Amino acid sequence: MRPRTAALAPLALLALTGCTGGGGAPASAPTAQGKAPAASAAPGPRTPEEYLARAKAVLAEEQGWTFAVRGSEALTSPGGSSSASYEATVDRSQLPPALHSSGTTHAKGADKPEEVYVVDGTVYVKKGGRDARWKSGPPTDPEMANAVEDPAAALEGYAEGASGPLSVTRTGAGVELRAAAGPAALSAVRDRPLVRKAVRELAPALEQLRAAGIAAPDSRIRLESAEEVLTLDPATYRLTAHRFRCVFRIPYGGQEMRYSQEVTSETTGVFMGTIALPPGARR
Repeated sequence: MRPRTAALAPLALLALTGCTGGGGAPASAPTAQGKAPAASAAPGPRTPEEYLARAKAVLAEEQGWTFAVRGSEALTSPGGSSSASYEATVDRSQLPPALHSSGTTHAKGADKPEEVYVVDGTVYVKKGGRDARWKSGPPTDPEMANAVEDPAAALEGYAEGASGPLSVTRTGAGVELRAAAGPAALSAVRDRPLVRKAVRELAPALEQLRAAGIAAPDSRIRLESAEEVLTLDPATYRLTAHRFRCVFRIPYGGQEMRYSQEVTSETTGVFMGTIALPPGARR
């Protein structure tokens, strides 16, 4: 996620950086009204895995998708707090796979534009105005990975890392699939995929704190909660929204800091364009 906050003592804002079933009477048998009953519809999905399979199939039917992404991040302690927010439009094509994000970070009364491309397996990031320089790296680089918000990728590997069975709930917004982890000591859960994602977002804040002499081992950092929710259209199984949020408690000096982050995205439409790097991005 783009927003990046950290707190020192006292807190100061730092750069911010998912068959047809038969039934009833035979077709030849008349009903009470004298009409043959229609064949029953194909059974709908029931398990999280079945819903995910339907959602992936719907996603693959289109050339690409457009998402509206919003995020917020905060670090608080008894001595103060710092926070930031982010918003962007993300276009994601599938053949060939590529992504373009254009957004703005809001922090400490200032706005900073940010643009991200993922093309040919490389991430390109530019933070600042038109004269800012592009930075590039592989998606395996944590800094590059934090710069990319890809709601479509939330469908891949979503079911991993939950602390218990995945839940399926029908709400007014649609069908919600939910994975969760915590509360637990970070050392006990950090290898779960869902928690690894949360830790990757937390890492820059921890680095800043350690540089200021504020450090705590994983055994003392507590994951209060990590949650990922996918919302699907109940009729088409299209991904309509995605939400990721996490909360950590970090001890220091007999007190504790609270780190929180939430990123939400909404599917706004089909993307039919092409994504190409602008001049100067590839050096």
